[in-house]
Amino acid sequence: MCGIVGYIGWREAAPLLLKGLKRLEYRGYDSAGIALLNEGLLVMKQKGSVSGLEVATEGLSAEMKAAAVGIGHTRWATHGEPSDINAHPHQNTVGDIAVIHNGIIENYSVLKRELISQGYKFLSDTDSEVLVHLIDRIWKSDPSLDLESATRTALRHVDGAYGICVISSREPDKIIVARKGSPLVIGIGKGEYFIASDAAPIVEHTNKVVYLSDGELAVVKKDGYVVKTIENVEQEKIITELDFSIEKIEKGGFEHFMLKEIFEQPAVMHDVMRGRVRLDEGRICLGGIEDYLDRLKHAKRIVICACGTSWHAALIGEYLIEEFARIPVEVDYASEFRYRNPIVGVDDVVILISQSGETADTLAALRTAKEKGALVMGICNVVGSTIARETLCGMYTHAGPEVGVASTKAFSAQVIMLYMLALALSRGRTLSQDEITLNLRELSRLPEKATRILELDSQIKDIAERFKDARNALYLGRGYNFPVALEGALKLKEISYIHAEGYPAAEMKHGPIALIDKDMPVIFIATRDSTYAKILSNIEEVRSRKGRVIAIANEGDQEVSRLAEHVIYIPQSSGPITPLLTVIPLQLLAYHIARLRGCNVDRPRNLAKSVTVE
Repeated sequence: MCGIVGYIGWREAAPLLLKGLKRLEYRGYDSAGIALLNEGLLVMKQKGSVSGLEVATEGLSAEMKAAAVGIGHTRWATHGEPSDINAHPHQNTVGDIAVIHNGIIENYSVLKRELISQGYKFLSDTDSEVLVHLIDRIWKSDPSLDLESATRTALRHVDGAYGICVISSREPDKIIVARKGSPLVIGIGKGEYFIASDAAPIVEHTNKVVYLSDGELAVVKKDGYVVKTIENVEQEKIITELDFSIEKIEKGGFEHFMLKEIFEQPAVMHDVMRGRVRLDEGRICLGGIEDYLDRLKHAKRIVICACGTSWHAALIGEYLIEEFARIPVEVDYASEFRYRNPIVGVDDVVILISQSGETADTLAALRTAKEKGALVMGICNVVGSTIARETLCGMYTHAGPEVGVASTKAFSAQVIMLYMLALALSRGRTLSQDEITLNLRELSRLPEKATRILELDSQIKDIAERFKDARNALYLGRGYNFPVALEGALKLKEISYIHAEGYPAAEMKHGPIALIDKDMPVIFIATRDSTYAKILSNIEEVRSRKGRVIAIANEGDQEVSRLAEHVIYIPQSSGPITPLLTVIPLQLLAYHIARLRGCNVDRPRNLAKSVTVE
């Protein structure tokens, strides 16, 4: 979603803010702006790219070029269309306060009517502008207040989610930051401090950070910071050291972050399993849940909540846990979980999966599960994220920063985590030691097999050339590969804007078969498993209706090559392992089709990397 950066220190703020905003471009945005403080307050903002804003700042006065305090923002529209006026920062009427805001103010219309009745004039259509006028009104009403207390009081009137930065020329030596449901992190330098909505803009300047929790407000000055609750109670914060370097958020010679991250998957697979898959001992070691493993094994039921790609990983997790550990599993869209009054109690385990650890819908599901007494467990990628802090136990995927909006390596990491969890839950209960060892061997071979699939990149690009002008596509799979069909379809529509749907192959005849004609590409996942013969029959059904078949099949499969127009061969593996291999060609196919269509692969329209509003 929207991105926030802030700086206070001894360097020129404008270049730091602009570079920081570029680091946040992967989150998705439609406009950008900065505010600078050097005695006076200057706001520059516009619809469009950070690069366009950078050009506009070339005309800054010498005074503002020297400004060492500032805030910046990239906006992803929620209230009001993308425009110069609706871009952040927003200012009060006299122009001495500026606010940037991530999130949604749910009661903004009530507050706006009240402020208008008191003479305030609104320039934008956003909910965020309410905040700056509310702070202004409260500050003016009591001359004894300072910017901190005026902001704190204003936030007590606000319903909804926010991550905010506030600056004012009346108190030019500080930045006020606060969060509720929208992440903020403070980077600690030497005589300088950095503020951001995630660590990406900070990591090149410092590896020491403090994560704000919900309901906290910080006053940041160049010589220090203080964190308090909204009720004005000072908090002791733990300083966290970031575990990634600037190189990990650079493209490293690849044309796009998405392609880089697809090719990083063999290394990610190795990193996820390192220290956890102990082949010589024939066991899985999951330190983050070790103390709760017995309770997990004896759960009445496991519920997995996630959104988007993580939801597809959760579906594979359902298959894995039920097959290996024989524990009932349900998979819920996190966005629906709390609204249907779910039946969850102390005998249940609720697993929350999120790449960022900040997904608003998943956080809401987490809190609902906690209220109902369930054991809540997290699987996420970002150390120190809200889900990591609020769950009772959990596991980090260690996939490294994922910059491309369309998730690739995070999906693979999540599936491996669920695979390892299923094996850990089965140990001593449902699987023999020989069966566990066999699965561990399969896991240990994954990186090498994934590398072999990536060598097919040029072949997949050739196939993409033939289908780049398609208007629709159908993805079909069965068993473990049905969720992969969903994920393949999602990748294609996310970044190429081709309408695509994923289905269990057997469901094709219950509706989607009506769409098949000579212009319809149908992508089959046709690996050799218990449903192989059925899949071949489904391919015949599509061929008889002149559909164009692309198949993902196991090496040496001549039967599929006889039926399909194009075949992408992958190494043979056991059924539970195949989703981690079959997904890679589908990621590459979506990437090359999008690129050939001239789409912005890393920043597809209307999408955001970390969705922090409901």
